[in-house]
Amino acid sequence: MTINELQPSGIWKNFHSLTQIPRPSKKEAKVIAFMKKWGEDHGLETMVDDCGNVIIRKPATPGMENRKGVILQAHLDMVPQKNDGNPHDFENDPIETHIEDGWVKANGTTLGADDGLGAAAAMAVLEATDIEHGPVEALFTIDEETGMTGANLLKPGVLKGDILLNMDSETEGELYVGCAGGIDNIGTWTPKYEDVPAGMIAYKLFVKGLKGGHSGMDINLGRANANKVLNTMMLMAAEKYGLRMACIDGGSLRNAIPREAMAIVVIPEANKAEFEEYAKEYEAIVKEEFEGIEPEMAILCEPAEMPKQVIDLTTQDNIFCAIARYPNGVIAMSKDFEGTTETSSNLATIKMENGKIVCASLTRSLVDADKDKLAEQIRKNLTDNGAEAYSTGDYPGWKPNPNSPILNTMKNVYKAKFGKEAKVMVIHAGLECGILGSKYPNWDMVSFGPTLVHPHSPDEALLIESVGPFWEFVVETLKNIPEK
Repeated sequence: MTINELQPSGIWKNFHSLTQIPRPSKKEAKVIAFMKKWGEDHGLETMVDDCGNVIIRKPATPGMENRKGVILQAHLDMVPQKNDGNPHDFENDPIETHIEDGWVKANGTTLGADDGLGAAAAMAVLEATDIEHGPVEALFTIDEETGMTGANLLKPGVLKGDILLNMDSETEGELYVGCAGGIDNIGTWTPKYEDVPAGMIAYKLFVKGLKGGHSGMDINLGRANANKVLNTMMLMAAEKYGLRMACIDGGSLRNAIPREAMAIVVIPEANKAEFEEYAKEYEAIVKEEFEGIEPEMAILCEPAEMPKQVIDLTTQDNIFCAIARYPNGVIAMSKDFEGTTETSSNLATIKMENGKIVCASLTRSLVDADKDKLAEQIRKNLTDNGAEAYSTGDYPGWKPNPNSPILNTMKNVYKAKFGKEAKVMVIHAGLECGILGSKYPNWDMVSFGPTLVHPHSPDEALLIESVGPFWEFVVETLKNIPEK
């Protein structure tokens, strides 16, 4: 069976269409063109704004013209993550999907159900001829995953509706009414490069096989951070065995927990046996620390081609110290929403770029003041250790409104439809609602979706049995939107 054979067919066939179109963040030209043509082919008012957001409008069905206008919102881009050695080209290749034990998965890559499934649901509403609804607008934003560019550049006054239904949440039966804000923190070192000292041998150190995942949704699961693991290994080896670093490459995306990290290092040949034994012992220690959490973890220590240069000791010490002290993981849990992360930091990437070494992290918090305070702490740690540091990409959180009319409507609809209460939640991930609400303060907003696990990693999987109830809930909610 393929996903085209699944029900409800409207969602699944549209999702399949999206899997066939390359759409990594910041490379959405193909999917923008597809959505524009799709809207026009369906005879719907369609526009693309200056930054690439696609807006499609559908009139109310007969008798529903006096209902409040609804904006169905999803983002078009997807996180491009793949397993080591997978040849997939996210800019040119379609996503290959398969069904496994009731889940839809991709073949060694991210699936793109975040947020392709939400976009597919909006498309299913737009083309449906058998559901009741008031005036509908669909807002398909770009570049949500790497900067929320589409939301940030959306102009006020373009959309006409009163209610925003964001379809980018990841547990069926949960209604989200608030989300974390975020800010990116960047540190840059400009090392001096020195010839490799005499009597050295070279190794490639490679941390691999970690689960990674979404740096908001999965940060509370205690998963290992490849950058932290590799840095600790090198810090200890520098002190004990005279390790010198030539290059480093850790992590890949600002909003993903890093799954892999690699460095080329040299050590005195006299320390060869002791260093290789240390590498084995260190791997065993880390595996024990993350037993039951990271079963596929491996730390490889393999002979490598001798590099021409290494970075100077002062910069190396500064980097090792800064990364060792870098806040990472859950910083605080919410007192108001049990089990919800309030503040976190993810040390996402460490790269060599044009002779410089650059590290980047994403700080999130439900409390904007705490987000800013943590970002300041991170910048100070970096500057205290010789780096140039700044923060960028600041976006606001979405403050919960417990008296939201659309929330109350959806709670009642869910109870009547499924005979149980929907859970009202806030989410530690960064939804676009905070930014969109700042541009359209009149909007009443709720976020919801089907059940999706391990987004932002090649383990991403969509629970098939959750898609039907999600679609039924969308249809029933539109039918019950209040009058203007």
